[in-house]
Amino acid sequence: MTKPRTRTAAAAAVGLALLLTVGCSSGGERNSDRDNSDVQLRVDKPTALADEPVRIQVTGLEAGQKVKVTSQAMDYEGMKWTGRAEFAADEKGTVDLNRARPRSGTYEKADGMGLFWSMEPAKGDPDESFFAPKWPQEQSSYEVNLAVETDGEQVAAERLTRTWLREGATHRSLTAAKDGVVGTLYLPAAGTERRTPVLNLGGSEGGPSDPYSAAVWASRGHPVLALCYFGCPERPENLARIELDYFASAARLLHKEAGAPAKRPTVIGTSRGSEAAQLLAQYHPDLVHDVVLFSPSENTNPGFPIGREPAWTKDGKAIEHITIPLDRVRGTVLAVAGGEDGLWPTEDSVKRIAEQRGASGQQHRSLTYDDAGHSLGMPPNLPRGLRFKHPVNGAPIKTGGTRVANEQARADSWAQTLKLLQG
Repeated sequence: MTKPRTRTAAAAAVGLALLLTVGCSSGGERNSDRDNSDVQLRVDKPTALADEPVRIQVTGLEAGQKVKVTSQAMDYEGMKWTGRAEFAADEKGTVDLNRARPRSGTYEKADGMGLFWSMEPAKGDPDESFFAPKWPQEQSSYEVNLAVETDGEQVAAERLTRTWLREGATHRSLTAAKDGVVGTLYLPAAGTERRTPVLNLGGSEGGPSDPYSAAVWASRGHPVLALCYFGCPERPENLARIELDYFASAARLLHKEAGAPAKRPTVIGTSRGSEAAQLLAQYHPDLVHDVVLFSPSENTNPGFPIGREPAWTKDGKAIEHITIPLDRVRGTVLAVAGGEDGLWPTEDSVKRIAEQRGASGQQHRSLTYDDAGHSLGMPPNLPRGLRFKHPVNGAPIKTGGTRVANEQARADSWAQTLKLLQG
């Protein structure tokens, strides 16, 4: 397993609930003292938030009996994605996916969530494909169908609901004309405890930034503004001359919408969005507190995709290429990198970010996952590829790492981000 190198924090542990039997189906007769009606598929949380792990067990088998477990889900285009793993039951006639290593399948080592993140599309190269359910604004959850087969016969099945937006949580589109910023505001259900607000800034896609993360955070009690800063209506087409005050306006709006008593927001920036997140926390320390950076740069960089103009401006003046200072930040900066990042040297950046100290004198923090690549900062348990097409010339861009290493890094860094937000 890819383990992080951390200077100030240990990896967060993920708890497991007690198992409940959630479904089984009958099969035909077998030439043994047990028939397939004994087989049960057990899942501890058949309905859960999409970022939550579940524990899956198959029981009622014979010792050593071979069994295949499959997962299936549909993406927003209606294409089927499938994961599979073949096992041999232990001496008690059980297969516990947390402990059992597949004999073959779409993943190789014992992994309770392997059937989720290793799913492959019906068409296309898995390394060039990214599973995307319908956006939370359109559908609050998606389904994963699990099935168990022995001797080519399905003997148990269960449908799992993976939730983005819990009942009562809301979302509202923001426009520049009405709200001064463009994005989507997610609010927790009325009457629930309000936790730290989150201002979420995506990378070179500009926006709207990751709606899946925003929806899950809102379901956990965090008011979230998923901000678009370029590449959407009412905003510049490219990442060029984006005024820092735009992000300050977003932070003010989020604090107001979060309701009293609200903490100052945490700003989360991914890739190019990490630059804006650092600049905002440094030059407007009164508006945000903690900062989380996924695959960041310690420097400001030219505009994108055309590099002749600066990416950022402050008070109408270009912010030239600088190493971003973080000495005025009032909270913690947590910087996360993959050691095999294929886009830029994030490992070096997070090392130097963690060497800086904030306004309180406290040293910032970093996490480096040696075998992971660039595609971090999103919910775990979803199939993610390793290459995408350049937005201008269509050339393949390698983000680095491996599917398994990236998933392990996402799961661990996601848990540590939640810990920081809830602290």
